[in-house]
Amino acid sequence: MKPLAVKPLVVNGAPVAGGRLPAICAPLIGRTADAVLAELAAVLPKSPDVLEWRVDHFAAITRVDDVVAVARRIRAAAHGVPLIFTRRSEREGGAQAAIADDHALALYEAVCAERCADFVDWELSSGPASLARARAAAHANGIALIASFHDFRATPAASVLLDTFARAARAGADVAKVAVMPGDARDVLTLLDATWQASRSLAIPLISMSMGPLGAVSRIAGFLYGSALTFGVGAASSAPGQLAIDELRATLETMRRASGAAAVSG
Repeated sequence: MKPLAVKPLVVNGAPVAGGRLPAICAPLIGRTADAVLAELAAVLPKSPDVLEWRVDHFAAITRVDDVVAVARRIRAAAHGVPLIFTRRSEREGGAQAAIADDHALALYEAVCAERCADFVDWELSSGPASLARARAAAHANGIALIASFHDFRATPAASVLLDTFARAARAGADVAKVAVMPGDARDVLTLLDATWQASRSLAIPLISMSMGPLGAVSRIAGFLYGSALTFGVGAASSAPGQLAIDELRATLETMRRASGAAAVSG
């Protein structure tokens, strides 16, 4: 059976990484401007397809002007590598940053107004009004919205995961992301199956992963089930189970060749 036709992430009308799937995203989690830019300098030679600035790790997160200034510097230094701007809340596994949703939305609005990112990631758990505000800020400036859901404790039932993907699409997101923690190997299959089903029914790209050591296979083979992007460590990890970019890229190439051979041989 041929691999599923995965919908790629798109920037300015063109597929990220030239449509190669999955795209590889490297997180930036430094606490200071210098630390973030040092991470970026270390990561760029490894040729990530996408960068994600996890601003919840940034010590000056409460100062909007400082955040925008660093976002501009990342943008300039990245030389066209697409950037995801993300404040992950503590409730969904983010760093312990004393910032409420309203203040985080002000950050998003400022970063979007300056067009310092290609994507912004906002959590479905924040509620429909907050999500609508993030979407409005993004879309007013030609930026795509990733609506995300993270469960660091467990893997919900497949029906719940399917509904989560669908809620993101109904809310007007451009990309839907789901990340969950498996309790056993069967939970990984649940995540992959839900991704496969959602890919067949939804028009937007999906990102999904099962976290931790058990879920590593989802970071390698998830694109065969409909996930358009996977995360690889360039300088530092932002979630459990992420693989080093070089190791991930080599493994993905093997997986692509193997799955292509399987499709040809039927």
